[in-house]
Amino acid sequence: MLTLKRTVIILAASCMMYSCATKTESNPFFTEFQTEYGVPPFDKIKLEHYEPAFLKGVEEQNQQIKAIIENADAPTFDNTIVALDNSSPMLSRVSAVFFNMTDAETTDSLTALSIKLAPMLSEHSDNISLNQELFKKVDAVYQQKGALNLTTEQQRLLDKTYKSFVRSGANLNADKQARLREINKELSTLGLTFSNNILNENNDFKLFIDREADLEGLPESVRQSAAEEAKAAGQPSKWMFTLHNASRLPFLQYSANRPLREKLYNAYINRGNNDNKNNNKQIITQVVSLRLEKANLLGFDCYSNFVLDETMAKNSDTVMSFLNNLWAYALPKAKAEAAELQTLMDKEGKGEKLEAWDWWYYTEKLRKEKFNLDEEQTKPYFKLENVREGAFAVANKLYGITLTKLTDIPTYHPDVEVFEVKDADGSQLGIFYVDYFPRPGKSGGAWMSNYREQQGDIRPLVCNVGSFTKPVGDTPSLLTMDEVETLFHEFGHGLHGLLTKCTYKGVSGTSVVRDFVELPSQINEHWATEPEVLKMYAKHYQTGEVIPDSLITKILNQKTFNQGFMTTELLAAAILDMNLHNLKEVKDLDVVAFEKEAMNRLGLISAIAPRYRTTYFNHIIGGYAAGYYSYLWANVLDNDAFEAFREKGIFDQETANRFRRNVLEKGDSEEPMTLYKNFRGAEPQLEPMLKNRGMK
Repeated sequence: MLTLKRTVIILAASCMMYSCATKTESNPFFTEFQTEYGVPPFDKIKLEHYEPAFLKGVEEQNQQIKAIIENADAPTFDNTIVALDNSSPMLSRVSAVFFNMTDAETTDSLTALSIKLAPMLSEHSDNISLNQELFKKVDAVYQQKGALNLTTEQQRLLDKTYKSFVRSGANLNADKQARLREINKELSTLGLTFSNNILNENNDFKLFIDREADLEGLPESVRQSAAEEAKAAGQPSKWMFTLHNASRLPFLQYSANRPLREKLYNAYINRGNNDNKNNNKQIITQVVSLRLEKANLLGFDCYSNFVLDETMAKNSDTVMSFLNNLWAYALPKAKAEAAELQTLMDKEGKGEKLEAWDWWYYTEKLRKEKFNLDEEQTKPYFKLENVREGAFAVANKLYGITLTKLTDIPTYHPDVEVFEVKDADGSQLGIFYVDYFPRPGKSGGAWMSNYREQQGDIRPLVCNVGSFTKPVGDTPSLLTMDEVETLFHEFGHGLHGLLTKCTYKGVSGTSVVRDFVELPSQINEHWATEPEVLKMYAKHYQTGEVIPDSLITKILNQKTFNQGFMTTELLAAAILDMNLHNLKEVKDLDVVAFEKEAMNRLGLISAIAPRYRTTYFNHIIGGYAAGYYSYLWANVLDNDAFEAFREKGIFDQETANRFRRNVLEKGDSEEPMTLYKNFRGAEPQLEPMLKNRGMK
């Protein structure tokens, strides 16, 4: 499971008047994009276009807000709620491009600009949410909602709009509002600095190897990739490994050099914790402290309860009960796996104790011993382009949609490819961008976001970004099993964004509560390893041979292998996130000591670390604060939901249509549990998840 990083359209900037010498016609953001399909004209967008567009977008939205307030007619759903939903066309346009670029293809200049704009944008956002005259209009509509005869979607948008004002401090007195503004401004820059520090740590670490003997155990493809990386870094005749997943994980899996595994692993888990210019310890302490103060101002005892008040879980007690229940299943399985690995190590007679940097290496050995399988056997069948076409083919069989490659759409990097998405009746559903390979300017992980949200007849522009194994010489990108599932996962998010059919932007697509948003992505992973699906796309990159049944059987037989580790490291991170945001006092917080104590209380074994440690836990700086549990929460939903397909066939049209109609098309237009029960006919059960993770 990987991060979903959605672009948050921050409707914020300073209240200064727009003043710029740039001519309107020369700045692409000043009008709707003058391109086919309305896509961003990346070939024309320049660094100097962003700031003027943000400032002019702020001015435009301020005028829209003023018009809502000064409207002499009585407040209505249309002249207040819909008008507010549509109040920021230029700001939405520039925000969508800018924040995607700062994640996918940033530069020092973009980073500096994002830090400069952050407090300005925070101030503008507060100017809207704390505008008392505007809130009076919104409140007037909300108070008469029972008499308005609204549709379910309209009711949902009204509720979300009203609650967003209240949760942003609209009911606070002037002094508390002033302090809230200061907190929001501080948080906006702290979060950017935290994330930039992680990117710097990722890029700064380079493990160069100059002796071939130190490559023992590494497959030829991994060696070739490392040689190319070293050459690109100006070190020909060496091999270079980095902290990016596509480099780090194969090294940990296959390298027989234990000291080098330890060096690489420790570099990864100590990002932001090196007491250097990229130190994140004080930053995360400040973030947690400011979040607690914000929650207290808004009437909550801790930040987690503030966040969870607007989710399916509703409160911290529910989440902690859920996580602790899973922990009781996961930790014993992880301990049993650790014992197996230790036994394997003991057979080598070196007298070594299993450590965290050994886990991947001996797991791969054990996989081969128990299942006669290693990833070098499967990777030739997982050429990236074939896997992508497989994901597209599944969507076609389920929902009737087609994706056709476009060759004349401007992009921000040569790696980016673009597809037109059409429904079964030929109508356009949207445009889909993919950007799959790691680069120095790209954040790690994988995510989906939008360049344009769906709204009525306006179709979305959706992107998937990843950091998968790169091609090496004449060898194409060959994916690991984890990367295959990640590609399907992110495309599931893409389908949620592409198939949405909502009237209002504020509730369309993936604009759903955090613990529901992973359902479409995680259910889509299930098709990746179904035998029928594997035979559709898993073809040897050299011979075209369809993956043999014997290899499929091996893949399926080891589906629950190492799941104790996978679940435990994920749970540990989710519980760490909750512990940080359950705090009711943050005085003298040492985040490293806090993390150690929290993991000791859980009884986490030393050979496993939380999937994300505090100083590089980017999720909780972004949209997953007090929300990392949602991957596991949604895992209950997706396993239960996939049972509906298993019961009638994985491509059963009636089931697929029901899922599309009640989940993918609905966005946030109804309560998520209502949407789920409309699809499934009942609330989700825990057993399918436990079974699929090998815990029952």
